[in-house]
Amino acid sequence: MTADELHVVVEPTDDGVVVIRVRGTLDGWSGRSELVEALEDAAGSGGRLTVADLSGLLFADSTGLHALLNAQQSHAETGVPLVLAGPLATGVRRLFEVSGTSGAFTFAETVDAALAC
Repeated sequence: MTADELHVVVEPTDDGVVVIRVRGTLDGWSGRSELVEALEDAAGSGGRLTVADLSGLLFADSTGLHALLNAQQSHAETGVPLVLAGPLATGVRRLFEVSGTSGAFTFAETVDAALAC
């Protein structure tokens, strides 16, 4: 795997939390299907919380943002909270700010902080 390839690891916990660790780049070229599938599975799992660990995300564009917005909607529909955990890379944080979508998500500074949500 090169540093900019999208890599997704799903880590379910014993207490009903699904942590999805996202590494690399999330854009139209990287293929987002692995992340979309992981987020959809987590939303439908009946768990108590999904944490998307974006601390290893180097870059995201509107394709990635769209995947996260869809995941937020599906999580809301199933009643499973979705928290995006950082720390976020400057470009990733800026994507949420510039697009005006920061308010659509719950953010946490770290995965540990997200687990306390």
